[in-house]
Amino acid sequence: MFTRLKRSRKLRRAKPGDGSALKDLGWWQLLTRTQFFLDPSEHEGRTSFYAVDVRYLAAELEGGKIAEGFRHAPIALYRDGHQQQIANPPVAFAVPGGVIEVGTSDYGLTRMHHVPDDGSPARALRPHRRSLEGLRARFDRRHPTVSRMVGLLAVLILLVGLVLMVPQAAELVTSLDMVAERVGTFTSPVQLPTWVNTSLIIAGVLAATERALTLRNHWLIDADTTWTSFT
Repeated sequence: MFTRLKRSRKLRRAKPGDGSALKDLGWWQLLTRTQFFLDPSEHEGRTSFYAVDVRYLAAELEGGKIAEGFRHAPIALYRDGHQQQIANPPVAFAVPGGVIEVGTSDYGLTRMHHVPDDGSPARALRPHRRSLEGLRARFDRRHPTVSRMVGLLAVLILLVGLVLMVPQAAELVTSLDMVAERVGTFTSPVQLPTWVNTSLIIAGVLAATERALTLRNHWLIDADTTWTSFT
């Protein structure tokens, strides 16, 4: 029930597009833009080719329209090369045979999946071969063992960071007078040098980016990015 309500809300976020043609992804846009594709499927009753264009630096839509001074929407759905809908993330686009769900975080994408109407498992859309996600997928195909090791390392870094962050965050929060008066103060048993905290932050950003490039997201492992996909 909750899933259906959340999807319904995301479907309502999609607004009409202007029918403009899809422009290909340029190499100079690696850090600011990405594209994913959903191919036709006779089994799912889908005869058109769909593309989702994501622009990370685009301003949010204002009243369903592109913000003044900007040319592009944050998320745009194209059918057979022509823009059909635009939206702010998170959003769901209705397509024949299911919906396309898109979610983002500060590190990239949290979701870019096609969810079939028949209840079969959701599957990730195909990334543009020149996008960072496409390059990461190519690395996975060519070096699967190393790719798995990189993925496991990213999980380990995020979990370690989470364990070390919680007591330090609790100490910071309880140091506030209004909180200390009600619950008292807490002294973290973990006291790390500044350079260690800085290193953990940098490693955490890299790990979170790795998770985003592979469209992996877990409520605990990616705790600092998960909640942005619910807004």
